[in-house]
Amino acid sequence: MDTADDSSLGPLTEDVPSTGFLDDGKNTIGSQLASRLREAIISGELEAGSKINLDKARKTFNVSLSPLREGLARLISDGLVEFQDNRGYRVAPISLANLEEVTSLREELEVFALRESMRLGDVEWEGNIMRALHRLNRSERDAARPETLEQWEALHREFHLTLISGCGKPLLLHFCSLLLNLNDRYRRVFLIRTSGDRNVGQEHSEIAQGAVARDVDYACEKLRQHIHRTGTNLRNHLAAKGIA
Repeated sequence: MDTADDSSLGPLTEDVPSTGFLDDGKNTIGSQLASRLREAIISGELEAGSKINLDKARKTFNVSLSPLREGLARLISDGLVEFQDNRGYRVAPISLANLEEVTSLREELEVFALRESMRLGDVEWEGNIMRALHRLNRSERDAARPETLEQWEALHREFHLTLISGCGKPLLLHFCSLLLNLNDRYRRVFLIRTSGDRNVGQEHSEIAQGAVARDVDYACEKLRQHIHRTGTNLRNHLAAKGIA
């Protein structure tokens, strides 16, 4: 059944206002709900494997079941939510196998998208990369102040998507965006309070500078290494916590 245990939405019941979702013709209530739930899953606010209680969610967001189901359907296609007959909706579980698949696919698709962007991107694309890099490098990330973490995460995502935005392939960009969401779900939960074992800011700068210089092999290899090292760090964190 969809209306099982009361723990399904966790802190969302405290943080989300009962109103505020309006269909403006561009962003339906379902799409707005999907965005809110997507962020809750990626940030770890909704735990992996937890049940999503439709009745509780409907009351929490003050919406009908129709837009709620629409939003959840979007998250199923994103790989963040699962649905099973007679068991309802659950946040997709995490695993080493899933992380390794996401990492390997990012290495292939994101690097290919960067290569295509360097082939097709214009001067505006180059400028967008350097602006995104500047904003990211100027953003503070302090584990003691959660608001800085949220801002850094948003700018980090913007930088990675801007890098590949010149590829001219909408489907490829869509797939890369989905993979980045799935990857960020692991990274934000397991690396959020660590300083890392490398200079991430320098890595971002090297990738960006190589991209705008159209040094294809250099920029693509730097991006591949960047993604791979993050995946390795995450795999070690999951293994240390006994996650198989």
